Amino acid sequence: MLEVKGIENGIVIDHMKAGNGLKIFNLLFSNIEHPVVLLMNVKSDQLGKKDIIKVENTFDVDMNLLGLVDQNITVNTIKDNMLVDKKKVEIPKTLTGGIKCQNPRCITHSDDYAIPTFTLLKSNGKLEYECNYCEEITVYKL
Repeated sequence: MLEVKGIENGIVIDHMKAGNGLKIFNLLFSNIEHPVVLLMNVKSDQLGKKDIIKVENTFDVDMNLLGLVDQNITVNTIKDNMLVDKKKVEIPKTLTGGIKCQNPRCITHSDDYAIPTFTLLKSNGKLEYECNYCEEITVYKL
């Protein structure tokens, strides 16, 4: 059996549905310089199988992007080998960056200073966000 040791200082992103770990790694950690461990298809009593990401010496993570990808996630903060904080992500009601507006004429596609900002409209099987610049509805499928 594979054994992965705990981290001394950093974060553990846990309870991701199997397959979401790689998506989250690519979104948030593909260019990080600290050690990262991505565990995939780990046995879970709650989910059957889950993915886990452990990031050494990093304490900051975009909770909105995590909530966009998978609402089951918990983020555990570890300091001196001790769990000091545990947070559960939520579907973000507002979102800055992370997704692009579906309107090709939206200013966010042509102006580097206009960062895409969205407001949640619906969250029933798919997330519908309204662009705060052009009011186009952008759908993010769960």
